Amino acid sequence: MKNIVILGSTGSIGTQTLDVIEKNSDLQVAALSANENIDKLEEQIRRFSPKMVCVYEEKAASQLALRIADCPVKVVSGMAGLEEIAAMPQGDIVVTAVVGMIGIRPTIAAIRAGKDIALANKETLVTAGHIIMPLAKEYGVNILPVDSEHSAIFQALNGENAKQIHKILLTASGGPFRGMQKEELEHVTLEQALHHPNWAMGKKITIDSATMVNKGLELIEAKWLFGVEVDRVQIIVQPQSLIHSMVEFEDRGIIAQLGTPDMRLPIQYALFYPERRYLDSQAVDFAKLGCITFEEPDMDTFYALRLAYEAGRRGGSLPTVLNAANELAVSLFLQGQISFVQITQLIQQCMENHKIIANPTLEEILSVEKETYELVGAMIQNV
Repeated sequence: MKNIVILGSTGSIGTQTLDVIEKNSDLQVAALSANENIDKLEEQIRRFSPKMVCVYEEKAASQLALRIADCPVKVVSGMAGLEEIAAMPQGDIVVTAVVGMIGIRPTIAAIRAGKDIALANKETLVTAGHIIMPLAKEYGVNILPVDSEHSAIFQALNGENAKQIHKILLTASGGPFRGMQKEELEHVTLEQALHHPNWAMGKKITIDSATMVNKGLELIEAKWLFGVEVDRVQIIVQPQSLIHSMVEFEDRGIIAQLGTPDMRLPIQYALFYPERRYLDSQAVDFAKLGCITFEEPDMDTFYALRLAYEAGRRGGSLPTVLNAANELAVSLFLQGQISFVQITQLIQQCMENHKIIANPTLEEILSVEKETYELVGAMIQNV
């Protein structure tokens, strides 16, 4: 029996992870966490009987504790609570499905407790990859990617020599605004930005896909996961989202991983690695598909990609600025306080105003995040 801890169980990845667990009798839930959605979390508690749950917001945690007083489950809160469930003795693997840099500390706690990490929180490696990857090696912990693209690369490298990678081909759908020009993006609405053509995801990652910031974050994440410089990662638009990514080796042979857009596949692969199991997902019908097409990404219109390459090359604390500026800008866009195009504009301005710390500590990373939030706030006030 494998015991699973899910950080972010009420979100898209978390709920799909629970679907995988429910369909496999040798998986069970050890702990769950949510930010403040206690209605959904209560449903999950009564269905999956975890030993512990964490609600990040303390007031919501107190409310949940009263509602589930009849259940034999411990309720904790805050960052200390996330770290506690991540490191709990009963857990075997921790699925990090929280959104944002909030995932860094519990991931570190889980690694130090010897837990394998099913990583869906890309911000952890984007901002602290230089800390996380050596730590995982020190503690003999597996970092198993859950993002569909990084899972595809991981699968393509299975049995191969990673030192013989020539380049990684990181695929992108292009998002809902593929083919648009800069001036057209000035008038897009929140509803349009939340309408992804292929994937059903949470709001934040859906907006990131629309700006293509998400692909920029995945670029930097790939650097840390697979030990390659960002200039050896080529982003290629594959609108059908059937090829999830590819690896080209030194002999120019290319291995690709294909499948329908279903996040349960990379989730299940991470939970059972190296075993593969049946998944009740729709199969690709190549005869009906007809063709798979490819395009170069438009890095002038979606210049967040250029900013991500710059952050990945220069490294240090700059990726934290990219990520933090984006997190706050997306939140402001979702609240209707800024326009769609201002998201990338704010990221660029913050990066231009930052003095890079070459090898930041965790405390410096979190300090840079706070400073970036403050800078974005000042910029918004001055608009």
